[in-house]
Amino acid sequence: METNATSNPLVQEKGRKNRGRLLVKCPDRPGIVAAISKFLSDFQANIIESSQYSSDPEGGTFFIRIEFDCPNLEEKKTMMEADFKGLADTFSMEYQFTYTEDRKRTAIFVSKEPHCLLELLWEWQSGDLPTDIALVISNHEAARDMVEALGIPFYYIPANKDIRKQVEQEQIALLKENNIDLIVLARYMQILTSDFVSAFPNQIINIHHSFLPAFIGARPYERAYGRGVKLIGATSHYVTNDLDEGPIIEQDIERVNHRDHIADLKKIGRSIERRVLARAVKWHLEDRVIVHENKTIVFQ
Repeated sequence: METNATSNPLVQEKGRKNRGRLLVKCPDRPGIVAAISKFLSDFQANIIESSQYSSDPEGGTFFIRIEFDCPNLEEKKTMMEADFKGLADTFSMEYQFTYTEDRKRTAIFVSKEPHCLLELLWEWQSGDLPTDIALVISNHEAARDMVEALGIPFYYIPANKDIRKQVEQEQIALLKENNIDLIVLARYMQILTSDFVSAFPNQIINIHHSFLPAFIGARPYERAYGRGVKLIGATSHYVTNDLDEGPIIEQDIERVNHRDHIADLKKIGRSIERRVLARAVKWHLEDRVIVHENKTIVFQ
């Protein structure tokens, strides 16, 4: 069963300092929701939004995301997290507390194509991406002006397969130095090594066309056009060491037909990539994603 309760945006904005989130994954059994609700109530916390899902009420896995408002949360949160450990042990929970006042710090990687980067920058400027964009890293100079015009540091680091290890050491040092919480590959056309990916588990989000596993490699739209495809799509997922096979966060498609030429297909594909990536990043920043095995539970 899945339930959703949305809250008034005006109420959300008020009391932001006292807003927290709790994500839980555990074996399903009776009493989980009641126990969590009582725990929060004991701290005078008011549940603002609650969404839950059970893979199977009999022996499955239970997932829940709770957003709550708690007076004087800054003073209470250390004790709240310590006390929750006992409840977590009782129900064998994996859990995470986050706080809306602690904005995640994001790094964006990009190559030559700027459409996904521009979408993220627009969403960020409009206040729809609750993050601090700490820096942009690119293996090309093309995006420098648009990034630096917004006061965001831009780092040009040339990259190719021959110097990949050296490049990633420099990139990781920058990411650690800037306390990065999330890395977004906004059409960054380089393959990351296992060492890089392992350093940031479930913290790297990628976007690619959804023809895969068909049309792997270069010129996918040209080959798709040659096959007369009828659907164009995009997939955003967490990066793992299995190339383009990490847990999927969001996907979307549009229909096309014989009147659409290669340039049309590419334009449609870029449009889908922009919105799919932006949605995935936003859901991650709002702690709406729980990774379970090689899939995600997304509480939209």
